[in-house]
Amino acid sequence: MIARSTQPTQNVDWRHALREAISDPLELLDMLGLDRLDRRVSSLASQQFALRVPRGFVKKMAYQDWSDPLLRQVLPLQDELNDVANFSTDAVGDVLATRELGVLHKYANRVLLITTAACAVHCRYCFRRHFPYAQAVAAKDNWASTMRYLDGHPEVNEVILSGGDPLSLSTAKLRALTDQLQTRPQLRRLRLHTRWPVVLPERIDAELLDWFGSIRLQKVVVIHSNHANELDAAVGHGLAALRARGAELLNQAVLLRGVNDSVDALKNLSEALIAHSVLPYYLHLLDRVQGSAHFEVDEARGVALVDELKAHLPGYLVPRLARETAGAASKTFG
Repeated sequence: MIARSTQPTQNVDWRHALREAISDPLELLDMLGLDRLDRRVSSLASQQFALRVPRGFVKKMAYQDWSDPLLRQVLPLQDELNDVANFSTDAVGDVLATRELGVLHKYANRVLLITTAACAVHCRYCFRRHFPYAQAVAAKDNWASTMRYLDGHPEVNEVILSGGDPLSLSTAKLRALTDQLQTRPQLRRLRLHTRWPVVLPERIDAELLDWFGSIRLQKVVVIHSNHANELDAAVGHGLAALRARGAELLNQAVLLRGVNDSVDALKNLSEALIAHSVLPYYLHLLDRVQGSAHFEVDEARGVALVDELKAHLPGYLVPRLARETAGAASKTFG
């Protein structure tokens, strides 16, 4: 039975857990009993885009299994160094969509904030792995550019906190941001895109829950989980606590070769999500960022998987197959 406690259950300080995250590919291989001399692993790939993975997430990986779906998401491989046509450093047009410091405005009535460059885990397929964070983080001027932009765009009624990952910021900094956002009368919703509750649930602590519960705007939390093995009781406790403080919970997954590109994997993910009262939202086709081509599943295969998934699940558990295209007025759907 899934635990339904709405109180944080983590005793480990999240900052300590983050400091203890693994950054050395060889240490990760040793923990999992894998050959550190295997030629598939690339130290150069790790230098170009650093490995970071919390130890609690590693504990969910299978021992001595190169094909473990969680390991595959974080392990730097030689494949990342291949130069593949039609893969770029700005796959979804984030740079072109930047309007103010860290403020991206792609779609009507909502803006996205690049709140920070930091994440709890570095996913090898990350579409912002090449993003110029040094020049484009909204927190850099204490959110002044953000507020100026919102004041000049009264049609914007939803703000999306992204990054990096917004929960990488201290709770005090998050509160300072939302205190300012809530003075803008046009805003109705606050949306958080975060992987923290999945990969390092210690972040959902009492201080964060107190802040989150104080927000008067409608709150939507979009987590990022790609495989049912990522979702355990600790994750469930954190999600239940967010839900108890007013969060609508959705999940965005990415369709990844060797991770979740089967009907069974996607079905199990949807079932695991709804067990924690999270609705599947999007199943993204891979954003074609440089270094990620080995994860790509072609669109026809994605459409076929979702069609087959409909035969196994009720409609509300079938995510929408989506692709984000630079410059498009909305996402496109398969």
